[in-house]
Amino acid sequence: MQGQAQQQAYDRGITIFSPDGRLYQVEYAREAVKRGTPCIGVRTNDGVVLTVDKYIRSQLMERESIEKLHKVDDHIGIASAGHVADARQLIDFARQQAQVNRLRYGEPVGVETLTKQVTDHMQQYTQVGGARPFGAALLIGGIDDGEPRLYETDPSGTPNEWKANAIGADRSDIQDYLEENYTDDLDLDGGITLSLEALAQSKDEELDPEGFSVATIDVETERYERIETDELETYVQELDSFDEDEE
Repeated sequence: MQGQAQQQAYDRGITIFSPDGRLYQVEYAREAVKRGTPCIGVRTNDGVVLTVDKYIRSQLMERESIEKLHKVDDHIGIASAGHVADARQLIDFARQQAQVNRLRYGEPVGVETLTKQVTDHMQQYTQVGGARPFGAALLIGGIDDGEPRLYETDPSGTPNEWKANAIGADRSDIQDYLEENYTDDLDLDGGITLSLEALAQSKDEELDPEGFSVATIDVETERYERIETDELETYVQELDSFDEDEE
């Protein structure tokens, strides 16, 4: 009984390390991220691609109300997985920091700088009593001085830079596909195709252009742009024809 009581103390106390050096609430927050729908980020020579799966619980639900892709600044976009409300708070914080940087320094915030500001904010919630970690992870993509950058944030407050990465459900399968098929010479079209192929690997049914969203941040324009559904249909048709050719 005593051992069980100690276990519950480590379990409930966000500020208490377990004897083996674990923070259970942070690990539970990571589990919350795994329950979210998949998000994929791909860094290419021409920019960054962010792709998200928009799962709906009911046909009566408006797909546009599902917010998984977010414009933070003209040159930065974020994809989120996990608890939507937690992610929204982090997105709002990121937007505020981007605006503060423009007002204070008269220039757009760097992608790395913004990522570390967000992860510093997240980390505070892993060591403050009466609070809990954010149950969300983010993929932050953008352009820094003409260079595409892609970062992942973890509920622990750890930032990591990636060439291609996935968060949310089926992360392992999607990540395996990205590792096998990613190449350093990808352009934006190639990045979109790769992300859709990886997303298709995790689904038992064919991709529905209305069931996912894609955004790009182009090196040339340094602007965040959402891909329209009509254009996504073209990519899906190309994937379908490619699969038929392989058969």
